Amino acid sequence: MTDQYQHTSVLLNESIELLDIKPTGIYVDMTLGGGGHSEAILQRLTTGKLVGFDQDIYALEKAKERLNQYSNVIFVNQNFVHVKEALIALGLHHVDGFIYDLGVSSFQFDIPDRGFSYNLDSPLDMRMDQSAELTAYQIVNEYPFNELMQILYRYGEESNAKMIVSGIIRARQIKPIETTLELVEVIKKSLPMKILSKKGHPAKQTFQALRIAVNDELRVFETSLRQAIDMLAPKGRIAVITFHSLEDRICKQTFKEFSTIEIPKGLPIIVTEKPLLRLINNHVITASDEELENNNRAKSAKMRVCEKNE
Repeated sequence: MTDQYQHTSVLLNESIELLDIKPTGIYVDMTLGGGGHSEAILQRLTTGKLVGFDQDIYALEKAKERLNQYSNVIFVNQNFVHVKEALIALGLHHVDGFIYDLGVSSFQFDIPDRGFSYNLDSPLDMRMDQSAELTAYQIVNEYPFNELMQILYRYGEESNAKMIVSGIIRARQIKPIETTLELVEVIKKSLPMKILSKKGHPAKQTFQALRIAVNDELRVFETSLRQAIDMLAPKGRIAVITFHSLEDRICKQTFKEFSTIEIPKGLPIIVTEKPLLRLINNHVITASDEELENNNRAKSAKMRVCEKNE
């Protein structure tokens, strides 16, 4: 694999500013990717440390190349669902800042044989961790009708799931659906022209749903986020960049849970207790017009930031 595959960090300036970097702090990049956010954090550290997680060995190697001038960075080739265990193993019990840049790295989309893109012909894979067993091929060719329906509805919010899944079942009875473009053709054949003529690629939501299912992304994110909140030092911050409504909803609801104290209506209680978290931004932060011009993938990005109360 060559250097033609590049990753452009989304909401870079905004996330670094709102993380409020302490030069001596401990920071964790939960989604190391191409190393853009990590590099911006490292530039602001003196005696501080950065830990970078990525389950994708290719992404990790790319980040190592980019950050090779820094001695205060630790690379962890693990899924961030294991963050608490991994940090404690490194002797780190409190963290001044976490950043999540969720979704697929640009080079994961752009490398054909990873199977993430509906525009490139490749085997149906979609694994972020190449050592994992489950692939999109198995889901598409082996899962029963009801399970496929649930995946497309829940993870893709695909309103045409029934037609698409019926088409998949018909096609795979003749021969296995082996590649991304074969699956795209099956989806197109399953949908009437009035749907195909609408704006947007007809396979987009199905591919999103399969990717989330293959990598168990929603459960993994929520579990990891709760661990990060637990390990956050007082005045420490978490910045989360999401790319679809399901992830954003988990982030919003989790932050809300820890930043509010429920008071029964009608009871004259004076609240002396502080919630665990404070929201830094009450509304999501989105990409500027300038960033959108330079990076189309920033279009669906939303960022939320919270701080741990003292």
